[in-house]
Amino acid sequence: MDDLDTKLLVTMRANPRIGLTELSRLLGVARGTVQARVEKLTNAGVIEDFGPTVSPPKAGYPILAFVWLQIAQGRLDEAVTALRAVPQILEAHGTSGQHDLLCRVVARTTDHLQEIIAHILTSPAIQRTDTTIALSTQIPHRIEPFLKTTTTNAQPSPRHLRNPA
Repeated sequence: MDDLDTKLLVTMRANPRIGLTELSRLLGVARGTVQARVEKLTNAGVIEDFGPTVSPPKAGYPILAFVWLQIAQGRLDEAVTALRAVPQILEAHGTSGQHDLLCRVVARTTDHLQEIIAHILTSPAIQRTDTTIALSTQIPHRIEPFLKTTTTNAQPSPRHLRNPA
């Protein structure tokens, strides 16, 4: 990615409903250039989607929880299949350490969360859960600060964030 790609992505994030013509005007480049860059970034998987960002709390799911799972040895695929069937699981990540998966889960109430966890545990592939409820969001999902560090002209990161390698 270069500076134009970064500016393109940051501008698209700030103006999600912007058209290519307006985007090209704001960036000071030809519309064809913007279209080609968007296609390149989409084909490379950098741009994953163009859908709206949905707020689970505003959609009636104010409880956000992080559920750690321990999976029975050799049964990860079975566990993931069971988890895919639970619509309130927004994400699941394989992890290192004492837990095998970390799931981001939304619920209507704490009782509803308990039902979701009980349902998760019906899968014989899932041995144990450990749940933490988020009380507040201090830094919401963001990508712009990261994007601004991905170009060749990015500012050096603070000493404590540098990769020692």
